[in-house]
Amino acid sequence: MKKVLSVFLAAGLALSLAACGGSSSSASSASTADSAASTSEAASSSEAASTSDKVWVIATDTVFKPFEYTDASGSFVGIDVDLLAAIAEDQGFQYELKSLGWDAAIAACQAGQADGMIAGASITEERKSSGWTFSDGYYTATQSMTVAADSDIAGFEDLSGKDVAVKIGTQGAAYAESLKDEYGFNIVSFEDSPTMYQAVLGGQCAACFEDTPIMQASIKDGGLALKVLENTANEGGDYGFAIFNTDNQELLDLFNAGLADIKANGTYDEILAKYLG
Repeated sequence: MKKVLSVFLAAGLALSLAACGGSSSSASSASTADSAASTSEAASSSEAASTSDKVWVIATDTVFKPFEYTDASGSFVGIDVDLLAAIAEDQGFQYELKSLGWDAAIAACQAGQADGMIAGASITEERKSSGWTFSDGYYTATQSMTVAADSDIAGFEDLSGKDVAVKIGTQGAAYAESLKDEYGFNIVSFEDSPTMYQAVLGGQCAACFEDTPIMQASIKDGGLALKVLENTANEGGDYGFAIFNTDNQELLDLFNAGLADIKANGTYDEILAKYLG
């Protein structure tokens, strides 16, 4: 009888220990899972904070009125400046805008010193093939020929044998290049628009080629003795925001999303009306 009782007691003790062991193992697994979840959540929060704290560096031109320029009070303003500010506010990202000049802005992006560029840059296949990645178009512009206000030049036919001014790397320059052989004129290149205008005003060049809205705004606001020949405009194309590195695709996506939003809520039209009337 004692032996039977001992067997039952031993069996009961073994079951009890097994039950305790199982309970302890489950508790340990639950604790590990909770710890992993907490670590994952903390990492996720840290990553989100890191993303929101990022400051994108965006390069632009120095003078491309009315898209970017310095006003009478010394503030850097323009359509591109205001569009970027509205898009950043809509999408909740931070940025630093650097006014570098056209060539320097491109170089900064290509060297990784800037993340993107907004400077009235026309979207072209040539630029795409050379490493530019563009946003959706945000403004459609034509290019035209401009001459001195008292000039008797009425069209391309009057340019034969004359010097014509262009700004390096622009669609205005490309447009002039496409016409020079047909109409027999020479091209003289300049680094910026104001210097190009002065070449025409001073008589060193007979005409210049520039984006139509830029030229019209410069003549109006600067009181320049120049005139745009309306019968000289090309078909034109869209301006786009650009990146030069696929690592900055997030910035391009933010720009596109914000552009769509400000067009839908009327902010886009308000900005254009502010500068173009």
